[in-house]
Amino acid sequence: MEMEKSIFQTREANFPDLEAKTIPGLLQVRVKQFGGRTFFRQKHKGVWQRFTYDQVYACVKKFALGLAKLGLQSGQTVAISGENAKELFWAEYGVLALGGKTVCLYPDMLPSEIKYILQHSEASFFVAEDQEQVDKILAIRDELPLIQKIIYWDSKGMWQYDDPMLMNFTELLEVGQGFARENPEFFETSIEKVTKDDIAVISYTSGTTGLPKGVILTHANLLDNAYRVAMSVEMKPSSQYLSYISPAWGTEQICGITLGLVVPFELNFPEKPETVLENIRELGAEILVFGPRQWESLVSMVQAHMLDAGPVRRTIYAIGMKVGKEVARERTEGQKINPIWKVVFPLADVIVLKAIRDNLGLKKAYVTVSGGTAMSPDIFRFFHAIGVKLRNLYGTTETGVLTQHLGNYFAPETMGKWFRSHPDFGPPLEWKLKESGELLARGGAGFAGYYRNPEMTNEKLEDGWFSTGDAVTMKENGELVFLDRVSDLRRLSDGHMFPPQFIETRLRFSPYIRDAIALGDASKPFVSALINIDFDNVSRWAERQSITYATLPDLSQKREVIQLIAGAVAHVNQLLETKSQIECFVNLPKELDPDEAELTRTRKLRREFIEDRYKGLIKAIYEGEKEFCFEVQIKYRDGRSGCVKNTTQINSCRNQEA
Repeated sequence: MEMEKSIFQTREANFPDLEAKTIPGLLQVRVKQFGGRTFFRQKHKGVWQRFTYDQVYACVKKFALGLAKLGLQSGQTVAISGENAKELFWAEYGVLALGGKTVCLYPDMLPSEIKYILQHSEASFFVAEDQEQVDKILAIRDELPLIQKIIYWDSKGMWQYDDPMLMNFTELLEVGQGFARENPEFFETSIEKVTKDDIAVISYTSGTTGLPKGVILTHANLLDNAYRVAMSVEMKPSSQYLSYISPAWGTEQICGITLGLVVPFELNFPEKPETVLENIRELGAEILVFGPRQWESLVSMVQAHMLDAGPVRRTIYAIGMKVGKEVARERTEGQKINPIWKVVFPLADVIVLKAIRDNLGLKKAYVTVSGGTAMSPDIFRFFHAIGVKLRNLYGTTETGVLTQHLGNYFAPETMGKWFRSHPDFGPPLEWKLKESGELLARGGAGFAGYYRNPEMTNEKLEDGWFSTGDAVTMKENGELVFLDRVSDLRRLSDGHMFPPQFIETRLRFSPYIRDAIALGDASKPFVSALINIDFDNVSRWAERQSITYATLPDLSQKREVIQLIAGAVAHVNQLLETKSQIECFVNLPKELDPDEAELTRTRKLRREFIEDRYKGLIKAIYEGEKEFCFEVQIKYRDGRSGCVKNTTQINSCRNQEA
């Protein structure tokens, strides 16, 4: 039976007036308002460099006019590849000001992945961070006839390159400055010509089930989503925001690129990915948006440090966390608790919880968000226990953000309540469920379509409703509960349905498990799992247990390590129906790797590919074998290939319990 619900029906009086209807237009507004205030901050060689709105605008203008001099026309595509940095944002704002569109790439993409996206997006220019990105594009440029110029901003190692296609970022700014003198009104006139319905970004999906699809994001799409968040979550102007998740992911296009102008934020860029935690602590970051894997890694780091601690410190930590979790249950989930927990909470906070917040750099964080995919409630409760009000956020690249925890009520099993959409961007957000449980959504600026793929666009739309492909349920209080992708829900041979992602997210709460994939389908009688151990944490544990090992493959098959992982599996099994419990598991002797197409760049599982690649191992599991001679080809980032060979144990959970 279909369910349908409109989030609200009338235009409320408290909707803010739109200050601009395009992103470069909003940038102009902010420059006029806050010209001398800090807008960007980036750490370089140990020093935080500040850039005011006026300085950012000047650089954006010079970059845009430099591209205009090189021949960039309105509507053309510019690809950008690199870690989050001021130059990346300058480049995107500059392209949008000319009426162009951008496509951002994950910096660890392989040349073959880059080639597909640049060909499909019809990119005319390529903006690269450094020598690594330049080398990748030079290796495939013969297959990219549309690329006119490659611009790079980090010149380290580039002095020996002598190629007319290459241009330094600073050199382009100088070209733009000269063009500005000759055409003093060109930039502002270009901004006036940009409309809200122009394509701003082509954001490519993860490609979990095939080639990535290019989602069209117009200026209206991005601003609509930014206003959904700004109208629902109280955020102070000039809050410290750390831009860490890649703009290749639509979430950062909404939160960093666009919401950073709407609120606005002070946008901070880490020195390098390895220094993110240090940078968060230095900044006192107030607003953080990470994917579940980043939040999981923070918890894993804390757990790993406690594994190294002495028995007294571990006991104090355990007691402090217990107190924090009990108080958080009442504060965020509305459950009544014994008053004694509230009495001892101030002491637990001073001795344990505050120290964890400080060490993670979350002391000043007042808006923390997890988006992208489901997250274990255990991870969620951990952060609320230490006093960090982590919010789940749900949406898709096509529809934008749809739900988030709002107010002071945070149910860890849900993705929160529906956002309001500003009426100037379109009709109210609406949802309905198909009989299969799949969520359909519409409203706001709407789904603008897939770039150069009208067939897939039409396939995903049903009378204006976008088919999300997600299986969800809706609670009576209006909160959304994410179950899994409809395509990923599995049915065993006896007809029993089980949710793989539910199982996997809870397995990853263990500090000893990095990745997991739950197996089972209509031809299989039970659920099994392939598990990647967390090499850093397991190796540290093994050293304390005086267990000798040589490599990851060796460590993964140690009897003691198998028993360790069996304990984590048994814990998750307690949360599941009997028929959904894992009966067998295998510790893989290699890590699942995006470079080998086993994971997407956001570390989502490519299930079909993994199940095909490891079909021999999976067959052995379901034929009742005790071990399997594992052999798989691997690729290194420098292009070399190799082979992992190892005798892999197939472990029965019943035997482990026995």
